[in-house]
Amino acid sequence: MTAAGDPNLRHLLARAVAVEQRIRRAVEARQLTDPDPDDAFRGLYLTDENIARLLDESRARAFPYPVPSSAPDPGEAAGSGEAAAERSRLTSLAREFGLTALDVEILLIALVPDLDDRFEAFYGYLNDDVTRRRPSIGLALGLCGLSPADQVARGRLSARAPLREGRLLLAEDLDRPFLSRALRVPDRVTAHLLGDDTPDPRLADLLAPWHAVPGVGDPVPLAGALAHGASLAYLREDQGGAGTALAASALTRAGHRVLGLDLARLAEDPTPAEAVRSLVREARLTGAGVVCAPLDAVSREHPELLRLLTGTPVPTILVGRAPWDAAWSAAPPLLLHAPRVEPSTRAALWTDAYGGPVPGTVDVDRLLSPFLLTPEQITRAARGAAQTTHLDGGTLTPDHVRQGARAQNAAGLDRLARRIEPTVTWNDLVLPPDTHVQLRELTARARHRDRVLGEWGMRPGGGRGRGVSALFAGDSGTGKTMSAEVIAADLGLDLYTVDLATVIDKYVGETEKNLERIFSEAAGVNGVLLFDEADAIFGKRSDVKDAHDRYANVESAYLLQRMESFDGLAILATNLRANLDDAFTRRLDLVIDFPVPDPEQRLVLWERCLGPVLPRGLDLDLAFCAENFELAGGNIRSVAVTSAYLAADTGEPVTMATLIHAIQREYQKLGRLTLASEFGPYLKLLG
Repeated sequence: MTAAGDPNLRHLLARAVAVEQRIRRAVEARQLTDPDPDDAFRGLYLTDENIARLLDESRARAFPYPVPSSAPDPGEAAGSGEAAAERSRLTSLAREFGLTALDVEILLIALVPDLDDRFEAFYGYLNDDVTRRRPSIGLALGLCGLSPADQVARGRLSARAPLREGRLLLAEDLDRPFLSRALRVPDRVTAHLLGDDTPDPRLADLLAPWHAVPGVGDPVPLAGALAHGASLAYLREDQGGAGTALAASALTRAGHRVLGLDLARLAEDPTPAEAVRSLVREARLTGAGVVCAPLDAVSREHPELLRLLTGTPVPTILVGRAPWDAAWSAAPPLLLHAPRVEPSTRAALWTDAYGGPVPGTVDVDRLLSPFLLTPEQITRAARGAAQTTHLDGGTLTPDHVRQGARAQNAAGLDRLARRIEPTVTWNDLVLPPDTHVQLRELTARARHRDRVLGEWGMRPGGGRGRGVSALFAGDSGTGKTMSAEVIAADLGLDLYTVDLATVIDKYVGETEKNLERIFSEAAGVNGVLLFDEADAIFGKRSDVKDAHDRYANVESAYLLQRMESFDGLAILATNLRANLDDAFTRRLDLVIDFPVPDPEQRLVLWERCLGPVLPRGLDLDLAFCAENFELAGGNIRSVAVTSAYLAADTGEPVTMATLIHAIQREYQKLGRLTLASEFGPYLKLLG
């Protein structure tokens, strides 16, 4: 676009022509007063003839764009150009940053070398140093007709003055005297004045594409506060909260553009304070507000960054899960709670992002109901499902939806717990009917918790989260871990088994810290959290007889509170239900007992554990094994595997002798006696 077609560019170049005229007069004045005009080394190589030629070229071509033949003097009305000047970016920039007429003139003097390279030679000539091709502070003041000793004028170029504090103008060569320091306009400011809105490359890795999402929360109250001058707000959210989307919607409604800052990336930046200053300048140049998340990434290790962010002159909305600390800001922020994306909205967001037809057999609403996802995660999940669909033939399936949702999990919990991708189903469970029904009820709680506790308002008080917790109690091998895996598979979630070796610590307070890390990481993961052998860390509180008892009780009290505020699905598995504190069981949603299987169930287990592929001898009497050997499902599975190895070693099918030998080995592991009453007629097969 030419200057004639762009009022903003036309106004900027007209002002630049006025600067050119000032420089022309300064060069001509110097030529008239030069005490040694015949010095061939003036400016090292720029002679008066060179400068005269450049001035002649200047008269011939001025700027490479058509501009008015005569530009108005600074401060004079522009006549018919007043409206264009008012709409120009230079005028808007001066208004936003609080620049005076002198500030604007100095900015233009520093800007013109980036608009026309002839000015490099002019400034080299006027500086009497061809290597210094930008105006110095003293030269800029002189071109404005001011004395270098004018303290008011010098103050406009101090580090705290609007030009430099707003990073519109950089003073270089700081080791030189004040008047000799070169002035430079950053490339981003030049590009903005010329009409380019591409963000500063310094921010490329820090900006996040957060945007307004219709139907998520109510942005009207926050937008109204922003429109009436509020500049700082904190949206506290839970897992799956829509804080960033709500903040972007409020800023958009209040008439601002949106700049998203990823605080996790900022925390890893080598010069984060410099990045924040560049971000603030970007927001002021473009009339944007800043959405910063997640606050938790910097609140502990880098609180100074929060103080820097909360002290900016642009609308700033912080989003996080931590409680607000008054030390983070000199001014009190608006404190609000960001809602989750409710079940009624998730499917619509997912379908819009998927961008294609969804088969009627795929119930996206039901599939996403166990997941706590932000609007951005829902969008990424849908796009991930679309990519996977193309790889698998082009037809969307429920597994594609679940895979896309699971892919949004953070990886931090993998360092503290063992992740299991579920491969079993309800048909693989062999349990009493009542136990089976209770497991189904637990799954229903996890799937519909947002509707019941959120939309229907059934959430209890006391700071409790929307989590679901259950206790699986029973002897080893009765199916507790497998049941947790089945629940995870039905919900489409991963199963995370907590390794107690990474939790329990002999030093006071360390166990609580380890558990807090697990719960904190689990808050960013959509999964089922399984604490096996839970009685080791969720034991009964006792009478205080010594310091050890006192700290053990403190640990238990902390765990009681942390379990209540957890928003995920937590399953505690124990072989010793009687060892659990009564306060824990009261706070659990379900307590499910896993009894030792009866003979009928054991027969089913024998059939399934041996499987359809393992070669079997004709003398196998599984009914006898089920009736006489009181083994749990895990033990039966172990016997079946041992039998398979024995058969593989001999090259023969699994016979009754093989099975009896494997049962004897299992009894030895369990420390049980080999009784004739149990083995009956097969006692003679024992080695």
